[in-house]
Amino acid sequence: MSTVDLHTLTGAYALGALSGQEAAEFERHLVRCPACDREVRELRETAARLAVAVAEVPPAQLRTRVMAALPGVRQLPPVRREAAVVPLRRRLRNRLPQFAVAACLAAALAAGGLALDARHDADQQRDSAARAEQRASTLSALMAAPDASFHTTALKGGGTATLVASERQGRSALVYDGLPDLPQSRVYQLWYSRGGTMVPAGLLIPSGSGGSSGATLLTGTPRGADGVGVTVEPAGGSTTPTGKPLALLPV
Repeated sequence: MSTVDLHTLTGAYALGALSGQEAAEFERHLVRCPACDREVRELRETAARLAVAVAEVPPAQLRTRVMAALPGVRQLPPVRREAAVVPLRRRLRNRLPQFAVAACLAAALAAGGLALDARHDADQQRDSAARAEQRASTLSALMAAPDASFHTTALKGGGTATLVASERQGRSALVYDGLPDLPQSRVYQLWYSRGGTMVPAGLLIPSGSGGSSGATLLTGTPRGADGVGVTVEPAGGSTTPTGKPLALLPV
């Protein structure tokens, strides 16, 4: 593997995506390449921020509601092996008690709604976790891309931002730290700069805890863009920037 090739593996090494032989060769390269060593440390710090960005806390009352609903949910009976051919009348007769229990259970759930609400909350939490896992996977792949570029700058008004972009993948993400919260009537908006024209690239919603850290994938592709801007816009976003950018990062 050439030295040029090794320089492109900083992202993959930082995420532990290299094979044993590749990692060993890259580690020998790190000893004599201060630039790559510094970039690996910076990428690992960014990866840690990404992990915080996709972490989601379950609703505080979810466990209480699920535990309260459990006594009213009937467990499945043990599996019983029966003859391959069973008369239809016998099968219906054997299942009548189960149908009756199921009907009573359905009526109880319809009246109380507690178990259904708990299951709905659990389904929402599961879907949310799946989306977070997908975001984490996409962000990790973006960071490990051989052509991924990283540009960091301070934002006017507070906080810092790092733009990660891969032309090969057609994706980019903004990793932010210390981003001040905005009033409900305002929102951070991202833009691709294409030949001096600002094209909307999504909204950035901090966690609401003050000095927020996280990451967000931009909509659209960075291909053909010369920069990414961050502005403060009215809630819901704008079609064109209404104020000066807080930052403009090169792609």
